[in-house]
Amino acid sequence: MFLLILVKIRIEYNFNKKSEKMRKQEFLSIEEIADTLAVSRQTVAKYIHDKELNAVKVKKNYKIHYKDFEKFLNKFSTVSEVKPVYSIKSRNCSLDYEGKNEEFVILNDNRTYYTETIRKEHSNDHNFFLFGDNLFALKFLNENYFGKIDLIYIDPPFGTGQNFGNSDNQLAYEDIVIDHHYLEFLRKRLILMRELLSEQGSIYVHTDKKIGHYVKIIMDEVFGFKNFLNDITRIKCNPKNFARNAYGNYTDMILFYAKRKDQNIWNDIRENLTEDEEAKLFPKHDNKNGRYTTHPLHAPGITVNGDTGEIWKGLKPPKGRHWRYSRSVLTELDKNGLIEWSDSGNPRKIVFAKDHIGKKIQDLWEFKDRGLSYVKYPTQKNVEFLKRIIKNSSNVDSIILDAFAGSGGTLIAAEELNRKWIGIDNSPMSFEIVQESFKEKKIKCNYVSVIEKN
Repeated sequence: MFLLILVKIRIEYNFNKKSEKMRKQEFLSIEEIADTLAVSRQTVAKYIHDKELNAVKVKKNYKIHYKDFEKFLNKFSTVSEVKPVYSIKSRNCSLDYEGKNEEFVILNDNRTYYTETIRKEHSNDHNFFLFGDNLFALKFLNENYFGKIDLIYIDPPFGTGQNFGNSDNQLAYEDIVIDHHYLEFLRKRLILMRELLSEQGSIYVHTDKKIGHYVKIIMDEVFGFKNFLNDITRIKCNPKNFARNAYGNYTDMILFYAKRKDQNIWNDIRENLTEDEEAKLFPKHDNKNGRYTTHPLHAPGITVNGDTGEIWKGLKPPKGRHWRYSRSVLTELDKNGLIEWSDSGNPRKIVFAKDHIGKKIQDLWEFKDRGLSYVKYPTQKNVEFLKRIIKNSSNVDSIILDAFAGSGGTLIAAEELNRKWIGIDNSPMSFEIVQESFKEKKIKCNYVSVIEKN
C-alpha cells in the first residue's frame, strides 16, 4: 500500500477534537475515507471490492465503521501502531433524493457491454467517436484512459422533459429524464468522468439556470467544493419579451472545476480590446505606431541611497517618489523615442496599443446561439466559444473529451487546435452529422459502437 507509508505523519498532524467528534459518529463515508488517505474514491472502492476494507450498507449507502478503518490502517501501516484520522467536514454539500446510489455501486456496476468497430480511418489510439449510451462508453474509456484526459466539456440535456429536433422537425435527441432521475443520470456520468481526468485536468459542464444550481451541488460532491473555479454566465440569445410575471432569461451557465485546484492547466489566453476600449485606453495617436498612451516614470516611495532616487537629466523624482527604472534604462527609453516630454519638461513613458497583451477574460461571455435554420444540430455551439475553453484549459497533444458530442463542434475545435479528442453520443442524428462534418473538413476518425449486453 504505497499511500500508507505517510499515514503516521498525516495522522499525527491532523488528529484533533474535530476528529474525535467524527469518531463518535461511528460510520464514515467512502468520500471521507478517500479524503483522509488522499486517494480517489475508486481506490477506496477497490479496497472494499478486494475485501481489504470492510463496508456495510446503511440506508442504501455503503459506510465504513471507524473500527474497521482502524484495522485497515494498522494492517497496512509501516509503523507499529497508528491513530486513525477522520476527515474534517468541508464546505461540500450534497443532495439527498430518491434513487441516489453510493459511488461504490456506480464504480462497480456489474452490467456489461461490448464494442464493435463501425469504420476505421486511422491507426491512432485517439480521435474516435463512440456511438452509444455514454454510461457504458465512459466505463469503456476508464479501462483504457483512466487519468489521461486533460479536458472535458459537456453540454448535456437540461432535464426539460422535451424532445428536440432540427429545422425539419426530425428528432435530434430526447431530453425526457427529469427531476431526481435526471440528477442521478448526470451524477453517475460525472463520477466516471472524474476518474478519467488527469491530475492537471479540468471539466466544463454547460447547463441552464433552472437545473444548474442543483448540478452545482452535485459537482461539489463529485469533484469537491475546493476544486470549483468559476460559474461562467453565457449570453445565449437576444433579450426576450416573455408574457409572464418574471424577468427575461437570455443567459445560461457553465460550471468550471479542476481535478486538483492550482494544478490544472491554465494558459490565461487574453482577449483583444475592442475598438472602443482601445480608443479609451490609448487616446493619443502616432503616425508611425498608431494609438498610444503615456504612464508616469516615477512611483510612490523614497529611495534613499539607490540609483532610482538620483538626478536624471537635471530632474529629481517628485517629493515622496522614486524613478520606476534605473537611470540607464531611462536613458535607453529616451534614446529609443519611448519617452514623451510635456511642454513643462515632465517625462512620461509611451505605451503603444499594438504592444498590449490583451485583457483578462472575465466570467461573462457573449456567444449567442444561431437559429435552427442556420445549424445542423439544435445544441450546436459557436466554435470560437469552444476554442476559448480548449485554449485555456489544455495543451497541444492533450486529450479532449466531449461525452455529449452532439454536432461534434468540440471535436472539430480540438482538431483545429492540434489536440487529441474523443467524442460520445447516442443520437443517430449526431452520428450522422459528425460523419458528414468530418468528411467535409477531411478529419479522420474511428467510429466505434458501444452496446450493452443483455
